[in-house]
Amino acid sequence: MEILLTMPHPNPKRRLFDRFNYPSLTLKQLAAITPPGHKLELVDERYEPIDFNKNYDVVCISCLTYNSLRGYEVAAEFRKRGIPTIIGGYHATLMPKEAKQHVDTVVVGEGERTWPKVLEDIEKGQLKPFYRPDGPVAPEEIPAARHDIGTYNPFNEPIQASRGCTTGCEFCAMNVMEGKIFRGRPVDHVVDEMKSIRTKSIFFADASLTISPPYSKQLFKEMKEVGKKFQCFGNVNVLTRDDELLKLAREAGVTKWYVGIESISQANINLSGKGTNKVENYAQAVKKIKDNGMAVCGFLMFGFDFDTPDIFEKTLHAIYDWGVDEASFSIVTPYPGTRLFDRLEKEGRITNYDWSRYAEGNLNLKLKNMSEEELINGIRRIAGDFYSVKNSFRRSFIGNGFSPINSIIKFVSAMSIRSFYNREKFNIQNRS
Repeated sequence: MEILLTMPHPNPKRRLFDRFNYPSLTLKQLAAITPPGHKLELVDERYEPIDFNKNYDVVCISCLTYNSLRGYEVAAEFRKRGIPTIIGGYHATLMPKEAKQHVDTVVVGEGERTWPKVLEDIEKGQLKPFYRPDGPVAPEEIPAARHDIGTYNPFNEPIQASRGCTTGCEFCAMNVMEGKIFRGRPVDHVVDEMKSIRTKSIFFADASLTISPPYSKQLFKEMKEVGKKFQCFGNVNVLTRDDELLKLAREAGVTKWYVGIESISQANINLSGKGTNKVENYAQAVKKIKDNGMAVCGFLMFGFDFDTPDIFEKTLHAIYDWGVDEASFSIVTPYPGTRLFDRLEKEGRITNYDWSRYAEGNLNLKLKNMSEEELINGIRRIAGDFYSVKNSFRRSFIGNGFSPINSIIKFVSAMSIRSFYNREKFNIQNRS
């Protein structure tokens, strides 16, 4: 069969900033478990358009929440042509009944055990409406993605060493999709996949490489022979105390840690259920990472229940004091299927069910202690300050040990991010 695997984009005509994202790892993993004998085409709509006039035998769509409505549009176009459509991924797993209204079949959860069965049933003319795995995929079953097919990012190709997250934040859907049990792939499988990737920089798409320090330490030891640069997520509790892990990470080639700081308010952290975060440890975690020669990108959200208008200036001062190298600022988003969504819906605080607005740059809940304008303007203000020309130049060129070319790249990237925050990401919703 001729199969299209696709990741939709909610606005296909505006792909500029999305080109800096890493290509869909899910599609490449799906390609890896597709039985031989089928002809595959991978189209990530962030990078290239979908050809609706091609005569595919089946179309498989992978969606998050923000691009799910576009996914339904894609499905409708192919269904008009009599082509079977299948949908999977986070949103389909969180909202399977909704998704089924727009497609022929919904694949819920991980696809390693169900995707081959889906294809077999199509060939038999016995396609079912829903497919669900019989349990979590074993670590050794998690495939090495096919990096020889689909869009290839020459700067930062993704990989996944593990699945599952034991933290259980109320705003995160990962527990639903990947489960609460940590599953680390055999280290030699991960290293072999790394060696197959052409790019010199690799991004770990894992929830965190600090969930199981013993596993990560073994992985880092084996990664040294690969000779590439790596970026990964990590949690504050381990990054604060485990000096050996940080040393091994640096020796393995890790250059940057993405750290879910989330909020500088411990009350917000406690409400969200992120037990790995103690605000008092933030400064030490950042210091230890930087002392080991690696950069820190802090992820921060605003719109928590205990946020007041002064949270923005307090946060800005804190991240300057800590010395984070990069920062991501976003709005708390109650994704459907999460505990946060369920809580806010019970409280009557969900304000929007337009999934295309669930992209962390739009407000979809009733705030407790500030207005929407205060929220949007506050984030824009601190993002503008952090990514100002002066501050970006200082972080890029002064006393950081970067080569001239890397300093230039870092500065240009910062200016692109500044433009993104000013023009693209945050919008105040007009309400009647």
